[in-house]
Amino acid sequence: MNNDRKRNIKDVIKIWKEKDKILEGIKNKIFKNADVEHIAAERMETCSTCPHLDTEGSKCVVPGTSPCCGLCGCSLSLKTRALSASCDDKRWDAILTEDEQAFLDQQLYDNSEDNDTI
Repeated sequence: MNNDRKRNIKDVIKIWKEKDKILEGIKNKIFKNADVEHIAAERMETCSTCPHLDTEGSKCVVPGTSPCCGLCGCSLSLKTRALSASCDDKRWDAILTEDEQAFLDQQLYDNSEDNDTI
C-alpha cells in the first residue's frame, strides 16, 4: 500500500473519530450565536500566533478547508466553533464535554420543536 493511500485511510479514521466535534463546528458555523462567535474569535486569535498554523492548507485533513492546524489537520473555522474541542497543543481548552454538548443540542432541538407546533 502506498503512502498516500495510507494517509487517506488514517485521515478517514481520524474524521470518523472526531465526527461529533466536526458536526458541532459545522452547526455552530451555520447557525451563528454571538457567544460561540466570541469564543471562536478568541481561539482564532490564539491560533494566529501559533507556529502550527497552516494558512496554505498543505496539512488540512480535508483539502480546501484552510486555515488548518498543522498538528491535527482540522479546519480552524470549524474547530474553534466546536465548544467540546480543545487545542492539540494545549493553547485553549474545551468549554463543554461532548456529553454536555449533546445534552445542550437536544435541549435546543426539543425547544425548537415546541415552538414550531401550532
